[in-house]
Amino acid sequence: MFKRTGVLLAALALAAPCFAAPPVLRLSTTTSTENSGLLAHLLPAFEARYGVTVHVLAVGSGKALALARNGDVDVVLVHARAAEDAFVAAGHGVGRRDVMYNDFVLVGPASDPAGVKGGRDLLAALRKIAARGVKFVSRGDDSGTDLMEKSYWKAIGTRPPAGRYLSAGLGMGEVLNMAAELGAYTIADRATYSSYGARTGLAVMVEGDARMFNPYGIIAVNPARHKHVNHAAARRLIDWLTSPEGRQTIAGFRRDGRQLFFPPAPP
Repeated sequence: MFKRTGVLLAALALAAPCFAAPPVLRLSTTTSTENSGLLAHLLPAFEARYGVTVHVLAVGSGKALALARNGDVDVVLVHARAAEDAFVAAGHGVGRRDVMYNDFVLVGPASDPAGVKGGRDLLAALRKIAARGVKFVSRGDDSGTDLMEKSYWKAIGTRPPAGRYLSAGLGMGEVLNMAAELGAYTIADRATYSSYGARTGLAVMVEGDARMFNPYGIIAVNPARHKHVNHAAARRLIDWLTSPEGRQTIAGFRRDGRQLFFPPAPP
């Protein structure tokens, strides 16, 4: 009996690697990639090809970079170019690459009480919103969208007064819902708006301004700073997203037949 038990245990020990859990890649990213449905479209293809399980932490770009800075994730995908460059320059990340881009849209109630619908000059529209008795909901969460929005108010030197400028501290989907409930305006990435627009009733007011261009970059956490990170899997994700297959998969993500993210031209 003892011999049989010993043989069984030895056999199980030899077989154990066959049942080992797949390696995990920890990705911090923006709420826009999650709320839009893009990650649900992209990651299964990557996981199937490389046998990696991706754990996603979807937060604002500032928090996503902070997680990466602390070594709490292996790779970060965000849309805050100045913050990304500072992150790499400080030695926290390596191998940054452009992954894709989309754009921001100014959205608001269909009745458009500020009278800004149909314009292509975002700053002119924001001046009207600041001057009239309407509300504006800000992300207020140090996300890439939040940073861009605040740069617009800085450019015009004004913003709605307290009581009409509401800092939510929430993700993009939640902010869109909040703006709908309050009859307020907000700035959203087009992909998340496309996912939430029908249920909120918010309409696009301003689009097409070059200031609203929204590029995304991906960065591996520096393994010299955090030796425990899964750098090999991070590099695989970066290489795959920027490969012809990855670019085609990004371009293939659509909602209501409309492409929402655009990979850059191949190098």
